Amino acid sequence: MTAVAAAALLLLAGCATDDPTTAGPGTASQSAGSGTGSQSKFFVQADYDRELALLDATPTGPADKPWEQALNPAMVDTAKFRKPGPYKLCFSNAGLNNPWRQVGFKTMQAEVETHGGAIREFVHVDAEGKDQKQIADINDLLGKGCDALIVSPNTTATLTPAVTAACQKGLPVIVFDRGVDTTCPVTFINPIGGYGFGHVAAGFVTEKMRRGGKVLALRILPGVDVLETRWSAAKVAFDRAGVNVVGVEFTDGDPAKTKKIVDDYIQRYGTIDGVWMDAGAVAVAAVEAFVDAGKPVPPMNGEDQLDFLKVWKEKKLTAIAPTYPTYQWRTPVIAALRVLGGEPVPSPWKLPQPTITADTLDGYVDPTMPPLHYAMCGCTKLPGYPQRWK
Repeated sequence: MTAVAAAALLLLAGCATDDPTTAGPGTASQSAGSGTGSQSKFFVQADYDRELALLDATPTGPADKPWEQALNPAMVDTAKFRKPGPYKLCFSNAGLNNPWRQVGFKTMQAEVETHGGAIREFVHVDAEGKDQKQIADINDLLGKGCDALIVSPNTTATLTPAVTAACQKGLPVIVFDRGVDTTCPVTFINPIGGYGFGHVAAGFVTEKMRRGGKVLALRILPGVDVLETRWSAAKVAFDRAGVNVVGVEFTDGDPAKTKKIVDDYIQRYGTIDGVWMDAGAVAVAAVEAFVDAGKPVPPMNGEDQLDFLKVWKEKKLTAIAPTYPTYQWRTPVIAALRVLGGEPVPSPWKLPQPTITADTLDGYVDPTMPPLHYAMCGCTKLPGYPQRWK
């Protein structure tokens, strides 16, 4: 058992009987104890238990292709969707509005190229981070002769009716990255998920910071299931440890806003002893705020974005990088082709979710790639690498 997984299961054992209160997503009201506020309505104890257990599960599938692997797979029959190719695959994308999504989409495009004559057309529609545009995009795609529909939802609840409508048309629908509140898609593809990410990061920060110290939690935006579950798992860990969370703030993924938030908290409290983040895109901005203020960078988490990994190594930070690998963007294309070929697929399709630690950091720092590239792209053997990702 890995040290990270052991820590996760230890905390799991201590909180399995929790009965969290519910509130709207993104609640940051203060309450007695850790200052984490009320639990998100997205928190589901059974899902939390299941994800933490997956941290130590052994994946099935090719050892060198984690995007084809699955954790504890339950296969679903897809014979009813079998049809001759070549196929028209359609993709409704929540957006290309951050580096993670840009790297992922380049990876998806390259994956499409590897399938040659099996895919006659690949249609991509960018919702630009807007729910109503994505709903309209999906409705439009339903009349475009798609053989399969891939969806990465912008937000969970709002996109559920549109995905349901697509399923009702008899079209095989594959959802990935962010989920929806329906089981009608053939499969939902993502790594272990937000609970695992949030818990690993919170456990590390709690372990490494001084006892009784102050933690600042930085979030991107409310209402997205994977981000909500990251925070809700961190809340459980912080509450159980009695950590003093002095702030839960939304950054909108904006580096300038992030630096201002961190600086405000430094000015207010003098010392911040730990930083937890629900995503790593603005981790470097948080580091810079401490450096600019002449303060030591406290224990923190980031993600596998290269700018953070490089700063982590250069400054010898006390850090960890749970990941939400961009290699998952390959899997929906693979799944769509298997479904259209009548092959069974895992449902849900849970992918491995590696964590970068100080011991493994050197293996992921690539000085030849741009700072906003993600180390877990699974793209090094795809057409166009590395130029396409630069």
